[in-house]
Amino acid sequence: MAMTMKLNKLTKEEERVIVHKGTEMPFTGEYDQNFKPGTYVCRRCEAPLYRSDDKFDAHCGWPAFDKEIPGAIKHVPPDMLHKSLGAADELQCARCGAYLGHQFVGEGFTQTNTRACVNSISMKFIPKKEGKDGK
Repeated sequence: MAMTMKLNKLTKEEERVIVHKGTEMPFTGEYDQNFKPGTYVCRRCEAPLYRSDDKFDAHCGWPAFDKEIPGAIKHVPPDMLHKSLGAADELQCARCGAYLGHQFVGEGFTQTNTRACVNSISMKFIPKKEGKDGK
């Protein structure tokens, strides 16, 4: 018997972005300037997507990552608009298909030469728990 995946209930705005491939306004997302240690997970299914160690400030108005957790992200061809803006791929959660954003390559921001531009509203941030020694 196949198990069904548990999906979190989304607000109308979350659904607009995650299901209908909308975009939040730049510089408005809660994680654009979050650089605390932790993991970013899919807002809809809570699959781990990105680690804070791979986040950088691209000054683009959305959280930017230069690496993803292996197997976490599905890359699909972008729509014509995003392709004309230079997007190499549309990014989706590999587990549930939630729309995350777009990937750009060749900009020179990091050694990987990759920028995953992700809507904050598509993710939840899980802070790293501090150990007994405070680390």
